[in-house]
Amino acid sequence: MSTPASSAAGRGESRSGMRDALVAAAITLFEERGFDATTVDDIVARAGVGRRSFFRYFPSKESVVFPDHEGALRRMSEFLADEAGFEQDPVARVCDAARMVLAMYAADPAFSLARYRLTREVPALRTHELAEVRRYESALAAFLRARYAGRADGGLRADVVSAAVVAAHNHALRSWLRSGGQGDPAEVVEHALEWVRATYSDEVPSAPRGAEAEEDVLVVVARRGTPMWRVAQQVQEALS
Repeated sequence: MSTPASSAAGRGESRSGMRDALVAAAITLFEERGFDATTVDDIVARAGVGRRSFFRYFPSKESVVFPDHEGALRRMSEFLADEAGFEQDPVARVCDAARMVLAMYAADPAFSLARYRLTREVPALRTHELAEVRRYESALAAFLRARYAGRADGGLRADVVSAAVVAAHNHALRSWLRSGGQGDPAEVVEHALEWVRATYSDEVPSAPRGAEAEEDVLVVVARRGTPMWRVAQQVQEALS
């Protein structure tokens, strides 16, 4: 006999499986027939579920191409709201949040590449994608406005930094997608986000290990009229 917990887990797995089946059917049909030529009825028929099941999970045909963004945005928002990160540099924190979005794409390269091809070909999907990107940017900006609330330029800084983080992330991500998923996307995105952090962060980065220390500056104070040989002697003594 199943327990309530096991029954709930089973229902959750069933719902997840149905959702995944709808996404897989939709992507396959979009690539086979084209986005415009594929209907919701075609998708549910291929997935083997009822029409009502589709709209239980997705509000539109466009949204089925972006099934993971809602969860990624929620996790990112929870990460930014975590008080444990309030001591971290704000720019570094939003860069870490952007890395969470990258992880979503990197988790399923085949699906990410299929989605990239579709969004390049279908204007309606491109518009939907831009709306999703704007939601991420708004979440980052809201976090930064709270962190920069005491600054006269806080609103401007929040908008500029959040836009820069999203632009850097997307530039690097698209270069990886255009390559057909070659190489490590984290390495490409890391370089872009580090540039943003170094440009906008208020923190002064520490010198890398092994780097030579800057030369010391020596200041010698002498009374007016002190002979130059005595000044030179003081310098020599200080240096030695």
